[in-house]
Amino acid sequence: MITVTNVGLRYGDRKLFEDVNIKFTPGNCYGLIGANGAGKSTFLKILSGEIEAQTGDVHMGPGERLTVLKQNHFEYEELEVMTVVIMGHERLYKIMEEKDAIYMKADFTDEDGMKAAELEGEFAELNGWEAESEAAILLKGLGIQEDLHNKKMSELTGGDKVKVLLAQALFGKPDVLLLDEPTNHLDIKAIQWLEEFLINFENTVIVVSHDRHFLNKVCTHIADLDFGKIKVYVGNYDFWYESSQLAARLAQDVNKKKEEKIKDLQNFIARFSANASKSKQATSRKKLLDKITLDDIQPSSRRYPFVSFTPEREIGNDLLRVEGISKTIDGVKVLDNVSFIMNKGDKIALVGRDEIAKTTLFKILAGEMEPDEGSFKWGVTTSQAYFPKDNAEFFEGQDLTLVDWLRQFSPNDQSESFLRGFLGRMLFSGEEVLKKAGVLSGGEKVRCMLSKMMLSGSNVLMLDEPTNHLDLESITALNDGLVSFKGAMIFTTHDHQFIETIANRIIEITPNGLVDKQVNYDEYLENAELQKQVAAMYN
Repeated sequence: MITVTNVGLRYGDRKLFEDVNIKFTPGNCYGLIGANGAGKSTFLKILSGEIEAQTGDVHMGPGERLTVLKQNHFEYEELEVMTVVIMGHERLYKIMEEKDAIYMKADFTDEDGMKAAELEGEFAELNGWEAESEAAILLKGLGIQEDLHNKKMSELTGGDKVKVLLAQALFGKPDVLLLDEPTNHLDIKAIQWLEEFLINFENTVIVVSHDRHFLNKVCTHIADLDFGKIKVYVGNYDFWYESSQLAARLAQDVNKKKEEKIKDLQNFIARFSANASKSKQATSRKKLLDKITLDDIQPSSRRYPFVSFTPEREIGNDLLRVEGISKTIDGVKVLDNVSFIMNKGDKIALVGRDEIAKTTLFKILAGEMEPDEGSFKWGVTTSQAYFPKDNAEFFEGQDLTLVDWLRQFSPNDQSESFLRGFLGRMLFSGEEVLKKAGVLSGGEKVRCMLSKMMLSGSNVLMLDEPTNHLDLESITALNDGLVSFKGAMIFTTHDHQFIETIANRIIEITPNGLVDKQVNYDEYLENAELQKQVAAMYN
């Protein structure tokens, strides 16, 4: 359990939060949500002790242990994977080091023997004999196979390093577990495994994530950081979202009724205050009017961009034909004889473990890369807009203001007022439109790229990981915009809810070729799991 009492933090004139009082109890998973910049990661750092609050304190029960998902993927380059995981339990790892140092002594004394016996006792109490097997289970569950467990961290890919650090945080059944964006860089199988782990975890979990499906699966409570306060609600993310929207509507309805009553009273007073026979009534109505106050409905600090893709021309039936495309990169064949036809109305989610394969296919279809073999052809009625995973080339070294940057992609040389209004709907308001394109944050760059795509009026969209760097509000707005889009699209993302609500066709790139199904995502996953179980029965 972890108790937060009167915690506050301010940077200069900017208040992040104040008077935060929460008790995080065992058996619950708390999703910490809030707008970008609200202070979610900072609050986790206060809980972990990395940052000290200016007011209040954080208290844990005696002897309780807290672990944190570390963000520096290169911190342990020279250490073995198994060692890095076990280091998640600091006391256990220290005991193991002390034991090894004693047993390595050439002049082993009676005093050393007594110390070693003490350490062996504590080692057993901390389940030290099961440490390696527990670490192996965590690693395998996250997709790190056994042949990598004794490799150095420097030999792993970036995605695998993330998984090892996650296993480190989960190791040893901590009393309090703090996870900041734990699903980043995880494939769908690793995310599903983590969901099951957290659902069955008996202690306290506090998690920050932009993955709405993940929050819905694992959270028992939502801790909402807004207005410089943190309020805890029972339920998952969807329950919180619907409840908050309902509460806002109810508050607005109450105020609307009060406004109507005020208006009626004002009209009565205006009509009869000069009439002697009615003046007494008018005076009493005026007193009543003075007592009516509109409840303050605080606008949330959350801001939702306006995302809407409108095709300039209707799309025909002949969209895209891909025939036998193959591509080898750095000696590895990432695409092998890929063929499919894209039809009118298709909203295709491109899935699969191989990130390079998916991005390579997008680059080929966008004309940025040539295939080694095979061909593709876009239909004559199609116009394509492409969102690349890496958008650096559009912004690096750019000295243009956002207005001038966007003007480059405006097909009809739109006026400055139009471009300013467009950027305003994408949350660049006032002087923000005069920012230099070269200094934007990751989320701001994504919103600019989406603006570029919206201006194009294309009827086919290609999006490679468009939710990266976006906050929950922007993801929700983009999600809604793509659901409403009247053209066709092919996209890839790790956001489960994004795929489930948009896609009507799933194409998976596997080592054995394409799997192409005209189903939604949940149906696809259920069928894949069923096939896996059937295959296991006959193997």
